[in-house]
Amino acid sequence: MKKINTALPRQLFSLLGLAGLLHTTAGWAQGNVAVSENDFLDEMPIVLSVSRLPQRLDETPGAVTLLDRDMIRRSGARDVPDLLRLVPGFQTSMSFEADAPQASYHGVFGHYSGRIQVLVDGRSVYSTYVAGSVAPGLMSVALEDIERIEVLRGSNSVAYGARAMLGVVNIVTRHTAATLGASARVNQGENGIQDTRLGLGWRLQNSSMRLGIDQQGDDGLTGANGHNRVRRVNFRSDWRTLGDTDVQLRAGWMDIDAGRGIAELHEPLRDTSYDSSFVQVDWNKVLSPEQDLALMFAHNQESYRDISPFPLIPGLNFDFSGTARNDSLTAQHTLRLSPAVRMVWGAELRRESVTSLPVYNTSEALVTDFTRLFAHAEWRLRPDLLLNAGAMAEHSSASGASLAPRLMLNWHVAPGQTLRAGMARSFRPPSEFETSGDVRYAANGKVFEIFYLARGNVAPEKVLTRELGYYGSFSWLNSNLDVRLFDEVMSGLIQVKNYDAQVDGESFTDIRDYVNGDSLTLRGLELQWAGRPWPGAQLGFNHSYTKLFFPNPPTKETLASTMPESASSLFFSQQFSNGWTFSMSHQNSNPFRLQRTGNYKQYISRTDWRLSKTLLVGRNAGEIALTVQNQGPAQADFYKSFAFERRAYVSLRLDN
Repeated sequence: MKKINTALPRQLFSLLGLAGLLHTTAGWAQGNVAVSENDFLDEMPIVLSVSRLPQRLDETPGAVTLLDRDMIRRSGARDVPDLLRLVPGFQTSMSFEADAPQASYHGVFGHYSGRIQVLVDGRSVYSTYVAGSVAPGLMSVALEDIERIEVLRGSNSVAYGARAMLGVVNIVTRHTAATLGASARVNQGENGIQDTRLGLGWRLQNSSMRLGIDQQGDDGLTGANGHNRVRRVNFRSDWRTLGDTDVQLRAGWMDIDAGRGIAELHEPLRDTSYDSSFVQVDWNKVLSPEQDLALMFAHNQESYRDISPFPLIPGLNFDFSGTARNDSLTAQHTLRLSPAVRMVWGAELRRESVTSLPVYNTSEALVTDFTRLFAHAEWRLRPDLLLNAGAMAEHSSASGASLAPRLMLNWHVAPGQTLRAGMARSFRPPSEFETSGDVRYAANGKVFEIFYLARGNVAPEKVLTRELGYYGSFSWLNSNLDVRLFDEVMSGLIQVKNYDAQVDGESFTDIRDYVNGDSLTLRGLELQWAGRPWPGAQLGFNHSYTKLFFPNPPTKETLASTMPESASSLFFSQQFSNGWTFSMSHQNSNPFRLQRTGNYKQYISRTDWRLSKTLLVGRNAGEIALTVQNQGPAQADFYKSFAFERRAYVSLRLDN
């Protein structure tokens, strides 16, 4: 696959920095099923990504955290992973060492975060090349383009198949009708922070369009080989044809340039680059007042470059470069069968391919085909009782067939008070690297070491989730409370195992392979409380407590500390009548083991704050803000010698 060189001139981003920056006003996001603007402005928000049906928060088959546009702006975060640290049960890393800043739910359990599904407007953005990691996908959208983020905390293979094993993050971008005109933003501050963005929205007959171009850059974590730059171009158009049909076109490109390495023989200091581009077409038609039809086609391709010489042996390079692509076609039919029953059903065809001679020891593309059939029904047994039931049957050409069912009962025990109970089974098939990785270090025709040689003896991971939940709305402090009690039994967790072997007549030791390990159980409680107790105020508190249980001590030694047993976060924001807004967040946790550092443990105690003032420059509205991240001691991140230290930066935003 030939790499497409679409790098933007650096002069363009210099011009963006001079332009300032603009953030457009609030708008609405449109889903595949007819949902009005009032649905999203109602006291009980509607979410789209749990069952593929638009549902009220108190009627979804699972616990959902909703991050709206106002909260995103007030948080002071610069990217999506930094936002997700405020979601119960999530752990995040701001390091670019593995691939990009990461977010994972209920523990990392590996070098990459590949056990949750990340969607952008319904399109899966996990990396086919980087072992199913969602980290690059989390970086693919500028925060200004996001309307809201829906986070389902719990398994959801029943709706989205492979890799939705522990949860789903759905990033919903803003409708183009809400972003007309020009916008510009610039961030400048400590640690080399230089972010710029330019957006332009316009109308053309019965369609509206938006083009956003931005760059995000800083010097990375203290002690790391930082100098990280993320460049993005995103285009979206919304076209209404005959009043009952919508066509949406999305296209984009992203480039991540990052320094990596820890000055060790197998991890030398070097520069890496990751490019991705995509095209997505959505066709939505209202067939009748009772049914809709939606079609989606998405194409994505990746190119990764990571080459560094081995200093002790001339001619020997560490090379992890390669390319990947995936294509998917999804058809979805939503209908109401009776006043008490709604359902959605459909199918997806997906093809993934990856090509890398240094990683797979072949120049041929390795291809995996997925076929998915899904259905979900919502049955109102009586006015206070709602049953959600669904299943997905999936076949993978690499790992065979699997079935993911879910059953959830929501009981409105009193006005504004809902109990839920249910269970689900999800799975994650091994990535191409986990089944076929073949990394050999050679120079002058001689193989010095075989680092990975996967033998393909690995089956999909599975999780059986049982949960009890509560959702309550209270006039007191204008607030709501969501509580989740869960029991997650994971079986066949994929782990690295070393072995010795004869390869081409030579003996090699400590070759790495992937195998299915022992089962483990996660049990715990998560709660989130959010309120608007007085005009202009937002207040939120999250807490999670999770305990891991293992069948034998060896497993515990490798996995037990990958997440804190207890973690909390607090968010407060107040908007004043004179245009000033003050926001603050605090996050803390018990100690947990870093990804890259044996048994070294780090606790979290991080405080961020933001002070902003609205501006009026002629006919243009805007905002100037000061944000301070981690107002306190440095926090170790990913590696014990990498530290997230205090960062302060100033933002200027202008809208016309």
